[in-house]
Amino acid sequence: MVRTSRKQLGVTQRDLALTSGTGLRFVIDLEKGKETCQIGKVLTVLHTLGIRIALTPPAVSESKV
Repeated sequence: MVRTSRKQLGVTQRDLALTSGTGLRFVIDLEKGKETCQIGKVLTVLHTLGIRIALTPPAVSESKV
């Protein structure tokens, strides 16, 4: 999603790295799906691209309430 959004916006990986305050290597790794990318930096890049994340808590059965 990061790569697709970046390309749709016409932004290079280098420009995304600069505007999000991360490094070029980080953006490349993120787009390749590197599992060990720092979540804080990931959230910063997503925010820079205008990507929003919705968190949904697990369903709780009435017997647990």
